[in-house]
Amino acid sequence: MGASAAYAALIRGSARQIALYDIATKKVDAEVLDLAHGTQFTGSSQIMGGSDISVVKGSHVVVITAGAKQNPGQTRIELADVNARILGSMMPQLMEVAPDAIYVIVTNPCDVLTVLAQEQSGLPPERIFASGTVLDTSRLRWKLAARAGVSPSSVHASIVGEHGDSEFPLWSRATIGGVPVLEWEREGHPRMTQAELDEIAIGVRDAAYKVIEGKGATNYAIGLSTAHIVEAIFGDKHSIMPVAPVLTDFHGLSGVALSVPCIVSASGATPIKETAFSEREMRLLTESATTLRGVADSLRPKSGQR
Repeated sequence: MGASAAYAALIRGSARQIALYDIATKKVDAEVLDLAHGTQFTGSSQIMGGSDISVVKGSHVVVITAGAKQNPGQTRIELADVNARILGSMMPQLMEVAPDAIYVIVTNPCDVLTVLAQEQSGLPPERIFASGTVLDTSRLRWKLAARAGVSPSSVHASIVGEHGDSEFPLWSRATIGGVPVLEWEREGHPRMTQAELDEIAIGVRDAAYKVIEGKGATNYAIGLSTAHIVEAIFGDKHSIMPVAPVLTDFHGLSGVALSVPCIVSASGATPIKETAFSEREMRLLTESATTLRGVADSLRPKSGQR
């Protein structure tokens, strides 16, 4: 996943310098070589890397993809224990070499791991957040665009909550070209029903499982979505996207990382607290928070343990 993000960032020119770090020396050296061999065709970006943590020294943005991959039939939550231990050992080292960086956590379950990493690092919430449902939102817009007969860029709809099984679309705010999604119609594209939207939402939620079953892992789209987030930071774009920082009194929710509309800029990610939810959506968001809070609690060291 890390190499895919680096590949996307190189092609898109997301950063001037890109460094890959991995404890597997031969693997990371090979990835760097393979990427470097194509830099004639990618613009001005430089690629380097290695198995010494010092390779990321002074980074402005650190993207964390380290961890066990999701197996067919396995949920993101089921990855939590092993990946929490991996991240727990990495964060002190990363903070030592890149104390001023903005951290983007892609390793799953990214929202749970963000809470633990923020607590461990002491970073302000805006400077450490999960990639969240940025990719899920892209999947949703692609599906809606195909159904409506328009470009994905003309669809304004978001997935929020957990990056996982309890995620859901903000249908109450979804529009196509400014038209509420349930009111959109054109020749050959009749109005959608709520049942059809529910089916689309399930397809988005389960999309990763389908990809993993077919090819073993997701990599291209998550690489592109990660590069998109990095560009918003470096470009100070103030882009609105559903990433997942640890929330503080967001509609009454605190201490949990959930994907909600955030402004992403050079300062990091700031939730838009004015985001409106329907009564049902607020209930679903609260249920998602309860699920993730329970997983995070189960991963914290028990009293008297280290």
